[in-house]
Amino acid sequence: MECFHFPNLQIAVDFYNHYAKSVGFGARKSKTWKNSKGEYVKQLFVCSREGFRPEKYYNMENNESKEVYVWLLHQLLAAMRGKAPVSVITDGAPSMRFAIEMVFPNAHHRLCAWHLIRNATSNIGNPKFTSMFKKGMLGDYEISVFEQKWFGMVEEFGVAEKNWIIDMYEKRHMWATAHIRGKFFVGFRTTSRCEGLHSIIAKYVKSQYNLVDFIKHFKRCLTYLRYKEVEADYVSISGLPVLKTTLEHLERSASNFYTREIFFIFRGMLVRAARMKVVQDVAFDSFVLYTISKYGSLNSSWEVSVDNERTKFNCSCLRMDSFGIPCEHIVCVLVFLNILELPKSLVLTRWSKNAKTSTFDSSGVTWESIILSQYGCLMDWCRQLSYVTSRRQERFHLVRDTVMSLIEDFKIEDEQEKQVGAEADDSDGIFPKNPQNCRSKCRLGEKVKRKPQQCSICRMEGHNKKSCPLAKDIQQQTNATSCGINRNHVEEGLDADAEMVILALMICVPQHINYIIFINKSGN
Repeated sequence: MECFHFPNLQIAVDFYNHYAKSVGFGARKSKTWKNSKGEYVKQLFVCSREGFRPEKYYNMENNESKEVYVWLLHQLLAAMRGKAPVSVITDGAPSMRFAIEMVFPNAHHRLCAWHLIRNATSNIGNPKFTSMFKKGMLGDYEISVFEQKWFGMVEEFGVAEKNWIIDMYEKRHMWATAHIRGKFFVGFRTTSRCEGLHSIIAKYVKSQYNLVDFIKHFKRCLTYLRYKEVEADYVSISGLPVLKTTLEHLERSASNFYTREIFFIFRGMLVRAARMKVVQDVAFDSFVLYTISKYGSLNSSWEVSVDNERTKFNCSCLRMDSFGIPCEHIVCVLVFLNILELPKSLVLTRWSKNAKTSTFDSSGVTWESIILSQYGCLMDWCRQLSYVTSRRQERFHLVRDTVMSLIEDFKIEDEQEKQVGAEADDSDGIFPKNPQNCRSKCRLGEKVKRKPQQCSICRMEGHNKKSCPLAKDIQQQTNATSCGINRNHVEEGLDADAEMVILALMICVPQHINYIIFINKSGN
């Protein structure tokens, strides 16, 4: 492969585009090399129709076996404390399908719509067929209508004998919306949410990281995701959205129950409900059956059953079971019955603002995002309380005494919990405690043998130079003038210990000896 050198990347792009255009093909950028500063040092240009992968990818070891997926799903089930998912979306790998049927036998398995459209393009190779296949897969039809459209499409393009068509029809209950209706997939059709999470993690975690760096940067990624979650929680609990529909009572009730994102989705149901009307109602022993039709289209109709207590609503479209949000047909019945507040049976806990109140664990473990969101709520409420109570002195004294009393009570309660936790036996606990501190490099429980203290004057053990019994005599000898030696005779540069040693020698040496040995800092 021949390499050319260019002053910058843009000149190289223009050069290869002009060359490819003159020869008769298209060029595109492929693999890129950068230095430590993030600057481009090498760029590979290939044909625009190149679609094969480098040879190294075909020689990589494949660990996507059935045993690996079974082990992985068992670990997921243990992490979720035995709560299995009700719906799973995959790309259709046989080993993954086997593992899901083995570990999650009651879960609804759906195939990714994006992968199916790609497979339709590669197996049939007709854009018109791919377009019709997409409409049949995503269209909300009855099963009889879906069967009619499927066989008509297969006959029109003459692909009835293809193995991929036969296999897809046998698996129609895993990808066709007509067969998936009523199963809780909350609108997910592809694995794009998983791919989006991968793109976020890729911004923090790189392939060249070791285990320590991976954990550190993965925690940074979790912190970012939790921050975005707290931000969404704050948006949901602060303020009220502007009411835009004519059904103000139901819209206001939904804004109080639902989170902000779910409320915007439900608002579309309120808008579409204005085009629906009740054409018939039949009363039975335990429920009433309402027939709903769309304004200007009497051919299509839906049936909504309501019990006598008006707490259970079921629609033939099964969108409530699929999305967890009341459909426009149920909303039409609520308007017909003059119900002003959204019934609690139509509000799933997972879509409500109080969804996280049930996530507290009996062992005392809480999510960091929950703590931060609660902190933000309390700060907002306390700010409002301060604004209201600061204008009157009696309110101020009442709130002040109440808050101070609560603070003292909570502090006492926390101290008692700490004492109880310290005294409790940890033999059957779930979470490990911190390891016992060891102040030295000796074995745990072994006492440290310290070197006995030694005086720097008399070199005796048990005291230091400040409490030495000779220190007083040395001080007295220093003040005396009878010895005939002055401190000026001491050489400059001696430290305090050397001077003390000299004075000690003056006391201990007999008076008739007229010489003193001086020791300087150089050791001579």
